Amino acid sequence: MSVTLAEYRGTYTISTRWEDEDVYGHVNNVKYYSYFDTAVNGYLIRETGIDIRTLPAYGIVAESSCRFQRELKFPLDVVAGLKVTKLGNSSVVYEIALFQGDEPEPAAVGRFVHVYVTGSDRKVTPVPAQIRAVLEPLAG
Repeated sequence: MSVTLAEYRGTYTISTRWEDEDVYGHVNNVKYYSYFDTAVNGYLIRETGIDIRTLPAYGIVAESSCRFQRELKFPLDVVAGLKVTKLGNSSVVYEIALFQGDEPEPAAVGRFVHVYVTGSDRKVTPVPAQIRAVLEPLAG
């Protein structure tokens, strides 16, 4: 399945780092998951204008997956395209595609599921209003 950056309603840019590459000369597969996490949380912080760690509830990763399509390299910026495929009462399902340089197709497409829990006792709770407000435009 091939997608383009134009299909994503939100973006977040991440710079690859020297340490991200492995002995094979490309970004190691585990780093892609770090990029997904950085893209989602960085986007939420940027768009809400608040440190999301200060909210009474926060998203924990309940599920993630990645379909690798091509290598990522250092040193280049990666643009993460974000969309919300499901915005539930207490969970969010993201699709994230990683694009590098002028490549029209993504290097990887991932799925990332947040379940919101309270900070005090880790009980499942509704997505905070501030978070929901910035995610609704990404849904659809």
